[in-house]
Amino acid sequence: MEERLLSARFRYINQQLYTSSSQEAVKLFQNDPEAFQIYHRGFAQQVGRWPENPVDRIIRYLRKRPASLVVADFGCGDCKIASSVRNKVHSFDLVPLSPLVTVCDMAKVPLEAESVDVAVFCLALMGTNLQEILEEANRVLKQGGTLLVAEVASRFEDIRAFMSAMAQLGFKSVSKELKGFSSLDDLLHVKGITTRILELNSQRMTCRRRPSSEEAARVSPGLQRDSKAPVPQAAAEEEDVSGPWEPERAGEGSPGSGPEANGSCGQEEQEPVSSTACGEQEQEEEEEEEEEEGSCCSEEGEDGSNVYFYYTIGERWIDYLQRTEDGGLLRHVRPKMKRKSENGLDGRALSPGKKLCKGSEYSRTLGPCMPSPTTTFGDLRNAKAGQARRRRIPSVAPPPELQDWLRTFQRWSGPEKLLALDELIDRCEPSQIKYMMQVIEPQFQRDFISLLPKELALYVLSFLEPRDLLRAAQTCRYWRVLAEDNLLWREKCREEGIEEPLNLRKRRLLSPGFMYSPWKFAFMRQHKIDMNWRSGELKAPKVLKGHDDHVITCLQFCGNRIVSGSDDNTLKVWSAVTGECVQTLVGHTGGVWSSQMRDSIVISGSTDRTLKVWNADTGECVHTLYGHTSTVRCMHLHGNRVVSGSRDATLRLWDIETGQCLHVLMGHVAAVRCVQYDGHKVVSGAYDYTVKVWDPESESCTHTLQGHTNRVYSLQFDGTHIVSGSLDTSIRVWDVESGNCLHTLMGHQSLTSGMELRDNILVSGNADSTVKIWDIKTGQCLQTLQGPSKHQSAVTCLQFSSKFVVTSSDDGTVKLWDLKTGEFVRNLVALESGGSGGVVWRIRASNTKLVCAVGSRNGTEETKLLVLDFDVDLK
Repeated sequence: MEERLLSARFRYINQQLYTSSSQEAVKLFQNDPEAFQIYHRGFAQQVGRWPENPVDRIIRYLRKRPASLVVADFGCGDCKIASSVRNKVHSFDLVPLSPLVTVCDMAKVPLEAESVDVAVFCLALMGTNLQEILEEANRVLKQGGTLLVAEVASRFEDIRAFMSAMAQLGFKSVSKELKGFSSLDDLLHVKGITTRILELNSQRMTCRRRPSSEEAARVSPGLQRDSKAPVPQAAAEEEDVSGPWEPERAGEGSPGSGPEANGSCGQEEQEPVSSTACGEQEQEEEEEEEEEEGSCCSEEGEDGSNVYFYYTIGERWIDYLQRTEDGGLLRHVRPKMKRKSENGLDGRALSPGKKLCKGSEYSRTLGPCMPSPTTTFGDLRNAKAGQARRRRIPSVAPPPELQDWLRTFQRWSGPEKLLALDELIDRCEPSQIKYMMQVIEPQFQRDFISLLPKELALYVLSFLEPRDLLRAAQTCRYWRVLAEDNLLWREKCREEGIEEPLNLRKRRLLSPGFMYSPWKFAFMRQHKIDMNWRSGELKAPKVLKGHDDHVITCLQFCGNRIVSGSDDNTLKVWSAVTGECVQTLVGHTGGVWSSQMRDSIVISGSTDRTLKVWNADTGECVHTLYGHTSTVRCMHLHGNRVVSGSRDATLRLWDIETGQCLHVLMGHVAAVRCVQYDGHKVVSGAYDYTVKVWDPESESCTHTLQGHTNRVYSLQFDGTHIVSGSLDTSIRVWDVESGNCLHTLMGHQSLTSGMELRDNILVSGNADSTVKIWDIKTGQCLQTLQGPSKHQSAVTCLQFSSKFVVTSSDDGTVKLWDLKTGEFVRNLVALESGGSGGVVWRIRASNTKLVCAVGSRNGTEETKLLVLDFDVDLK
């Protein structure tokens, strides 16, 4: 019962809206706010029973248009259009169902004149003052703007009358629907092709405007749905037309003069023929057309442009209208189906079973068939400008022969015109060609990104560099939405080696409608960090003092924890954030010369011939590993196992959780100086000039790599390649499976003291004060870091990332280099005692911090750690 009462009230409110003005409708809902809720609820129930909601079709149309178009939605309801498209939408209605709604009278909306590109009336043309409402839409639309009207066809007593009245308001129809297309949307994609086909399928009549002081009064009858008043039509009784329009008579030079003037849209059986040659064919097809329910109207404007409108009476929802400058009566006649023209029009757009007549006549006078004109560049130019054609150079009077010259050009065939243009271009001066380019190029500029489906648009944008992507985001709102795509920036991050997005507790809103991409935020943060490394202000470093005047022999840095080992027999654990010494690890009886760290576990090797496992949080010594008979000079940690190398020429594999020695590897005949372990194979370099590859489980040596002629001091191992550096000045690249030497890298002049390997890029530091960048797959030296700003003494340590190389030296400096170009960027550290004893012994770097162990051998520089921070503020 309640539903019946609500339905009855909905019908009552609906009737009130159709029989009152828009001003009265505003007062109705102001006095009874509940009425609008009841009306909207009943409206939603009614629309829900329809096979298609017309607002969905309008949304599909807008989504295919550029995002830069501004839309005005008259009678928006729940603002479905505004929430479904990327365009800027002004939503107007009598009551605010959404915060996006502006409450106002539809005949007086708060918009500037010519401020919107598209005006929408979706089931919203109601009231007795439709003329005022549509005139308001005309006012706010830009020249060339589009009016979309969706309405139930049964509410129009005469659609032709409505269309004629719209023409007098300054609108022309551009809706084209032809059999063979599944929907009106299909035609919007092939507008150029469809226009040409409709020129051949639409009977045209040219009308001229007859001045009338009562013109405004004659518009309104066609706009009132309930009005029975007649509107101007091209009926069979042409002499009885009662309006400001009349057909041009024969002899007035109109293309529409002649027998066609007797054509009628009211009596469809009285169809004029365009030529005697096609008469018989057209008569047969006319009988077929009698069975079709439809009508067509067309117009030839004062500027010579032609526009056509086709609709079917059974079409339930949408008519598309476009505003023109001059307006004109739209004549309705039945479309003629003819054979395909010689111009080679696309047959896909034709109705099934219909053919176009060859040489269909353009004018509607009796006579021989003439080719139908195609759309000219001037048509495109004027349509894009949204205004009538005008001379581009008004200061120059046209020569008297110009029109004859143009008529001659127009009579030529397509190939002849091209030949003439080619000759004309050859005779033009450069300034004239430049003018032609300035006129032509803008007409072919298209925002193809907005026209593409989102997936294809994102694929195109994925080829842009991040810098260009940020610039593209400033083009328009839709490009900005695309440029914020999270997956797009995820790929950019992965290209830069950024593996995780930066998830903030509260994601920032850029503007209503979309969020800031976490992946983009991670990329931008990393970019700012890189810029801080490259050119940011060098803040005063944190200074960590604690080893007195002893040498810092080993340095580890992970997360916010720093561990330094010294020949004072201790290790110290520091906070990289506060700079405080958190723990001092005491227990060794000799100097600490090697260390490794993972999370809170620290392993150290000493001249006391032992290894110790420490808990960095508590400072407790968890295990002491006995077995070596000389100094533990090197070690490498992998998982829960660590391999240690000693001056006793042996290697030992330990379990750091149990403290047990699992395997002993014997074979070297001199001190082991460097070791690498990947969990499966152990690789060691020694003072016996050899590199050995071990299977730790069987305690067997699988390969002895011979080739160096002096002690091996440094190793790198990536599971496939072994890279060894020696005092013989050479660097050798080996295949771990075969044991073959793949490349011998020559170029350094002294001991290679340190190396780092990432993928195929190797960076080596040498006692000759140079640093070299190599490709181990080709054996080529890519860059040598030298020049006026190179180190002045031996390189002691190095680190590198995907962009930078950081090097330290005995000269007391830490330098930053560009990895790709090899160019010197700047000094990160320059000790005042550099050159007189100040040394940077070790460096360790993370993405945002650099830790340097500095001191001297003669007491000129105090032993300490310097922590430089390059992080950015996340606020």
